[in-house]
Amino acid sequence: MFSIEFRSKVADLPAKISKKLARAIKDVRLASSSFAQLVQRQLGTRKLRQAIAARGPLPSGKYRAAVYFADGPVNIYQMRQWYAPMQELNRNQPVVVLTRTPAAASMLLDEAGLDIAYFRSIAEIEEFLEQQKIAVVFYVNQNIRNFQMMRFRDPAHVFISHGESDKDYMASNQLKAYDRVFIAGQAARDRIAKLVLEYDAEAHLVEIGRPQVDVTYEAPNLPSDERTVVLYAPTWEGDRPSMEYSSLLSHGLTMIDRLIETGKHRVIYRPHPRTGAFDPTFRKATHDVIVGKLNAANEKDPSAQHLVDTKTGFGWHLKHADVCICDISAVAFDWLATGKPLFLTEPASTAAEVDLDGLPGMIDMLKAADSSNIVNLVDSALTERAPENYAKIARHYFGDVTPGASMEKWLHGATDLIESRTALWG
Repeated sequence: MFSIEFRSKVADLPAKISKKLARAIKDVRLASSSFAQLVQRQLGTRKLRQAIAARGPLPSGKYRAAVYFADGPVNIYQMRQWYAPMQELNRNQPVVVLTRTPAAASMLLDEAGLDIAYFRSIAEIEEFLEQQKIAVVFYVNQNIRNFQMMRFRDPAHVFISHGESDKDYMASNQLKAYDRVFIAGQAARDRIAKLVLEYDAEAHLVEIGRPQVDVTYEAPNLPSDERTVVLYAPTWEGDRPSMEYSSLLSHGLTMIDRLIETGKHRVIYRPHPRTGAFDPTFRKATHDVIVGKLNAANEKDPSAQHLVDTKTGFGWHLKHADVCICDISAVAFDWLATGKPLFLTEPASTAAEVDLDGLPGMIDMLKAADSSNIVNLVDSALTERAPENYAKIARHYFGDVTPGASMEKWLHGATDLIESRTALWG
């Protein structure tokens, strides 16, 4: 009995040692990563302090509006969409961006073209607000730390989001927390009124169109030749089943293979900045593979000039691409106003919330099974007349889409609210 138990324990020793060793290695790696992150944060904080010292303190009593951004660099893309509209507002209603992480503050100082303030604590924000006359605070996302900012009663708190789409995110009960929600148009009003129970849409929703479409964006220097330029802009994988809209795993690789092998198409691959943030598979097994395929195609044929775009602001693509392939996301709606062919992918996940009363129910969706036929579909779409309902759908989502109309509505809506809130102070 003893002998059998002893031999059993001895036999288990290698497995136990192996598990302990693996656990120890994992702990060392985590500690090393945490230490590296700490060092990086300290260096980032030091760099930020130097930049702020060189700039000098922000003036008291200057600002009428603020954008509150509590996130780090991974979500800076949400702010980038608002640089130009905020810069326009800043001409007559001074705007400041309130940040909570050193890395994001440093990036915004470099690229936003707006005054940036960094705060370690909500107490510091309170002290800053006492020196200003900020009437409106804008929010581009639903970060949980937004709630800290909402304790301040004097400003109007306004959710402006970071794009118009039929994603489940766009009709959240969190909208009730804000004094106003700036929306693109009638589609958003209908969506919120239908899905958000006991919400006074008439009192709280303000339509501003899509001011981003009225911005001229700097574009890469792509050749002007006979190639058909195809924009592929998949969204990220989402952090919950209802948001699993990404086509990367279901459609992406097949479509890229077919498009690059023709020698007649140029791919602009525009992945979502958060690709792989929740599920690393989307980055390692698909995104990285697509990047490798496009780079290899360019090496084989330098005239192809396929582009992996992870750095520019979205917008120039609307003018320079002939066709767009994207998922249920803001890209689809911005593209609609161009009147050019759009392929909206059908989510492979049955758990994804697909609003058939929205865009997915208005146009035919691209199924994963049709990915291998993408070349024929693209070429056929270019020879056919654009669907007559495109313009109608664009008006439904954005209202007046004539150049300049959205920017004017944005400025008018923001200025009106700033002035009306200021008047309430007496």
